[in-house]
Amino acid sequence: MGLLDRLSGLLGLKKKEVHVLCLGLDNSGKTTIINKLKPANAQSQDIVPTIGFSIEKFKSSSLSFTVFDMSGQGRYRNLWEHYYKDGQAIIFVIDSSDRLRMVVAKEELDTLLNHPDIKHRRIPILFFANKMDLRDAVTSVKVSQLLCLENIKDKPWHICASDAIKGEGLQEGVDWLQDQIQTAKT
Repeated sequence: MGLLDRLSGLLGLKKKEVHVLCLGLDNSGKTTIINKLKPANAQSQDIVPTIGFSIEKFKSSSLSFTVFDMSGQGRYRNLWEHYYKDGQAIIFVIDSSDRLRMVVAKEELDTLLNHPDIKHRRIPILFFANKMDLRDAVTSVKVSQLLCLENIKDKPWHICASDAIKGEGLQEGVDWLQDQIQTAKT
């Protein structure tokens, strides 16, 4: 760590680092969302399905995010729980045009919420109802109803309609998440 890093840390100018888990079924748009949140010069042009997990970083106005982009393929979902303890926030991405797998997304969400490393923590959860640009997409209100989000009473949560390819709805979500994390630290 250089002198400027130490000095900015002492003066409170250094951005606080937060660990965020990005979860959801495969093909929901997790990697595309994370890619779009990175600076333009750091974005990948080709998005490929995540195998296992990848670690990405991006910054907001006051926080530095380290995001664990977890594979949503069925055979990798059991890996999620190994990262719950270190997560300070969760981004849960739903393909709002995939009505058939909405039930599977709800089952995975219920499993997450009932895990001992999550259940008794007031960890903020940001939901992206993604792929709103597709013809078969349901509204974020409908996604919220299908996932029974109103039953989450012990954790702050928020749902944003998003189109990861265009970047629509992403900043609103990150702003909410940043506010929740900063509120929890004070």
